[in-house]
Amino acid sequence: MKSELKESSISVSETLGSGELKIQVNKLAPQANGTALVSLGDTVVLATAVMSKGIREGIDYLPLLVDYEERLYAAGKISGSRFVKREGRPTEAAILSGRLADRSLRPLFPKNFYNDIQVILTTLSVDGENDPDIVSLIAASCALACSDIPFEGPIGAVRIGRIDGEWVINPTYEAREKSEMDLVVSGKENEIIMIEAASNEVPEQTVKDALKFSQTQIKKIIALQKKVIEKIGKAKIKVGTEGQEELPQEIKKFLTEKKISTALYKDKLERDAAFQTLREETKDFIDEKFGDDKNLSSFRKQALIYIEDETKRIMRKRILEEGVRADLRKPDEIRPLTSGVSLLPRTHGTGKFQRGYTQVLTIATLGSIAVEQTLDGIEPETKKRYMHHYNFPPFSVGEVSPLRSASRREIGHGALAEKALLPVLPSREDFPYTIRLVSEVLSSDGSTSMGSTCGSTLALMDAGVPIKAPVGGISIGIIKEGEKYELLTDISGIEDFYGDMDFKVTGTKSGVTAIQMDLKLKGLSVEILSEAIDKAKAAREIILAKITETIASPRAELSPFAPRFNIVEINPDKIRDLIGPGGKVINKIIADTGVEIDIEDSGKVFVFSKDAKMAKAALAQINAITEEVEVGKIYQGKVTRIMDFGAFVEVLPNQEGLVHISKLADYRVDKVEDIVKLGDIIPVKVTEIDSQGRINLSYKDAVKKP
Repeated sequence: MKSELKESSISVSETLGSGELKIQVNKLAPQANGTALVSLGDTVVLATAVMSKGIREGIDYLPLLVDYEERLYAAGKISGSRFVKREGRPTEAAILSGRLADRSLRPLFPKNFYNDIQVILTTLSVDGENDPDIVSLIAASCALACSDIPFEGPIGAVRIGRIDGEWVINPTYEAREKSEMDLVVSGKENEIIMIEAASNEVPEQTVKDALKFSQTQIKKIIALQKKVIEKIGKAKIKVGTEGQEELPQEIKKFLTEKKISTALYKDKLERDAAFQTLREETKDFIDEKFGDDKNLSSFRKQALIYIEDETKRIMRKRILEEGVRADLRKPDEIRPLTSGVSLLPRTHGTGKFQRGYTQVLTIATLGSIAVEQTLDGIEPETKKRYMHHYNFPPFSVGEVSPLRSASRREIGHGALAEKALLPVLPSREDFPYTIRLVSEVLSSDGSTSMGSTCGSTLALMDAGVPIKAPVGGISIGIIKEGEKYELLTDISGIEDFYGDMDFKVTGTKSGVTAIQMDLKLKGLSVEILSEAIDKAKAAREIILAKITETIASPRAELSPFAPRFNIVEINPDKIRDLIGPGGKVINKIIADTGVEIDIEDSGKVFVFSKDAKMAKAALAQINAITEEVEVGKIYQGKVTRIMDFGAFVEVLPNQEGLVHISKLADYRVDKVEDIVKLGDIIPVKVTEIDSQGRINLSYKDAVKKP
């Protein structure tokens, strides 16, 4: 057998959009099961796939770990931290990119496959134009497909934009700013596996057309990978089956379909209690029948698995054959909706949205521009004024679990709700606030991310943020056996767990703002997904009606506890005067008044304060420092210097002019001190500002009686 080091490497390329997609296999990392080096433009990602030698015992899920590693050197950067220069915890952008790959790859592994698999995606070079997330997806697919790991790929991945009515393949960062949608799709030649989209209220038909167009590009990417696989792809290992003993017939007869159905078709809390009772009764029955059997412990475990399998089979069968769901809803029926606003007395805005047993409370907080988030990663973007954070505590599902930092799932759900609302937020110029939303999941029974979207809309309007339109969200599921399927509107937790899809769509009355699809199947056709998009639109209209029934439009006034802003435009040349040496001047204003001040290079000065009196005092100081002297205007000035030929008077901070001795009185003045003395506060009129910027003043014209 040839060793890995002796295997030949291969390189293939294909034009993709305006760039060249290049795949090199077996060039680097020879000890991994599979490896691929993929580039688009000058963006380069290395993917490695490694599988453990044996299965992990005691689990019933695929132990797949996808790590996306950002390297700052890829963008020619060194960390901005003074003390830590090494890359540490992944950025949120890196976590989201890793989730894109995980969600695309996970459905394509065999059932009952329990070997640990780790895919590491390392960004080696970033050109600032081509996003490495798409490159990473393709690299991961190729590394797995060329390895001996039982991966049922390859898959293709592409980003689709739309600018001036034209489709753009893998648009650059700059082009994405102009695009009305940002759609990432992965899949096989004729089926789609994963969707992640953000769009500017685009019509549903545009989304459908984009999905169709994406498949033409996915086919090209898969064909390119197949060239590599045909030459150096390894034979896949065989997947073994668990050698469990057959569950005794006595236990199966005890666990009748009727008994399981009786527990299944109930209200959620009643269902949970009924299944707990069923599990306890089953344990008692097994202990009584097989108390002396050496396989007693195994029978107990197998019985629990049998209950799970039968529950799934019964639920899916009844949905497909009768259109009846676990809570007895029809396929397109939404659970009962309730919503509210202004629940907390001191926060800037709150919104509670509840759909069945899924309950989310979102809190809106407004801050100054100075508290915008600075992003330190390989992405070009450096500032973020709108943030959405999502928390999923264990009590929301009635469990006990230690509290940790935000999980990948929490970061992903927060990012989805963030995308959903971004298109309707007012511009920075119209509403110069930093906005933070936090969604607290208080109770979960499926679709909490969509509950977060709806709760966020309520919170923003309650806070008085002038959003363009309310945004609602719904999740569509599917039960599919062969060619037969049933789409389910507003899936509950049990339907998400035993179902085949979680297809989340958010939007306004005008169109779609975000999409996220996770699939357990190995792909779905565009036709089925188009049908799901239509069902999501119908459900969204019902939800939007409920939101506007609760609060029809954004409040006219901000919360009394939210900061108010004032804008002053100053000459950019005066910025250094306002800041002062080492920030001395501006820091004194902040210390004296307690306001927050943000200065832009254009000369715009934003003053934020909860106290109108203090804001006024700060503005007065800013105006005094930055005000421009005007010809013809009378000022109260301080005599700062006396010379034989006249007196210098400070009319504005650090701005003084000369009152010539001839301008002190209507008569001849022999000595300046006869009229003014050092330190006097006198009225002076600006008579001229000469070409060199020198200010000429007149005392006699300022005191002249009309």
